[in-house]
Amino acid sequence: MIRAMILLVTCLALVSPAAAVAERAGPGVTLLRDTQLDPAALYFVSYDGLVNNQSYQSDAILTHAGYQYTAWYTANRNAVVARRHLPAGAWEKAVLPHKLTVNDSHNVISLGISPTDGRLHVAMDVHDTRVFYVKSEAGLVSAPASRAWSTARFGPVQRTLDGAELGGISYPQFVVTPERRLQLSYRTGRSGNGTNELAEYDGTTWRKLGRWSSAGGSWTGPNGVTSTTRNMYLHGLTYGRGGRLHAAFTWREGNSGVLCNSGGLTNHDTGYVYSDDRGRTWRRNTGQVAGTTGGSPVGVAANLVVDPLGPNHGLMNQESQAVDSTGAPHTVISYVPGRFTQCVTRYAADRTRWGRTFHLFRTPAGSWVKREVPIQPNATGRTRAVFDRDDNIYLIMPFGRIVSASKASNWTDWTLVFDRAGMNVFGEVNVDYSRVATEGVLSVLYQQRSTGTTPSPIRVADFRLG
Repeated sequence: MIRAMILLVTCLALVSPAAAVAERAGPGVTLLRDTQLDPAALYFVSYDGLVNNQSYQSDAILTHAGYQYTAWYTANRNAVVARRHLPAGAWEKAVLPHKLTVNDSHNVISLGISPTDGRLHVAMDVHDTRVFYVKSEAGLVSAPASRAWSTARFGPVQRTLDGAELGGISYPQFVVTPERRLQLSYRTGRSGNGTNELAEYDGTTWRKLGRWSSAGGSWTGPNGVTSTTRNMYLHGLTYGRGGRLHAAFTWREGNSGVLCNSGGLTNHDTGYVYSDDRGRTWRRNTGQVAGTTGGSPVGVAANLVVDPLGPNHGLMNQESQAVDSTGAPHTVISYVPGRFTQCVTRYAADRTRWGRTFHLFRTPAGSWVKREVPIQPNATGRTRAVFDRDDNIYLIMPFGRIVSASKASNWTDWTLVFDRAGMNVFGEVNVDYSRVATEGVLSVLYQQRSTGTTPSPIRVADFRLG
């Protein structure tokens, strides 16, 4: 009964793959250049991914004031930050005084820029541990041509945000508000029992805003088993038109008993909330308050769900989100549809064999549309989504394959527009959203496949969109 009510409220339209393919092809891409950052970057496979390229990094590569910045771990485990003058300048590297502490692909490097003081911020090497944090001198990224690039431009490695203690965290992600303040999103606690929190930097001081999601509450799986703890996994945290902050997500339950088989994932449902006051107050799709940061956090609830899905389909967490020029949120999810199995038993293998990608977006009336992308990812990992200036959408799938659909077709003419096996891409990739917005060029950060722990090249490919 609850599931039927959710479908009625959200007016979710599921379109078949055959109906989703229009006669005209989606917009294309043109490879402009492919440059090497490091011929021997750190390589080990953990949780089916690489520490230098997990698509939930925000951001692993970004652009500001005509320069592009990225970061990775070298073969000897050093954290490196690099920059280049766009469009095709040579990469300049600075080795930070930190080495990766553990072979865990969660322990990525995330970059952020605070426009008010022109600093580059680096958060890295965390998975339920205290952060390793570094920030550059003021003005380094706002006047890059006047500053030589070197390690001396960066401050010491800290275990706090300039004294603001975060405790054990995971998934640090930077986002800039419309007022040009820098925010940091992160999870405290652990998988299946954690909360999302926010901190904010005003150009001088970091301040914790507090928790905005709850780990508590009861949720009962389709087999009748109840779970009392969970965490909210974000598909994204994105500011859009009018300064609205969008967050699509899935929940992961702490009690694996909700599954039909222990080889699955306890992720379930796609939820959505938004904030019009920079992450202080969160509202559900229909506008009612769902929770407040530092007060009454957002908890598990059926009225937050915009796409119902049980826990037995290998639904991926932290996939992708983007906002189009009208301010409409879009999210990309992937899972094993019920037509293949109703019980995923080996989530990695089953997702590779049967997994499908779905595009969801919110209409002006507030309902959500869902369509299956008729091009199989053939992978366990995640897909990234970006829009060009004409609101055409591009999905950058694992292994560097690019699929597109046009705004003119209402995102129905899905077409595989780039697939080059010779690039030898391993798994997930990262993309530079800021360069797409300013130049219409998509930069894709990827690492090449290797074996065991043999280092491999890490590279950046640039594409002209449309």
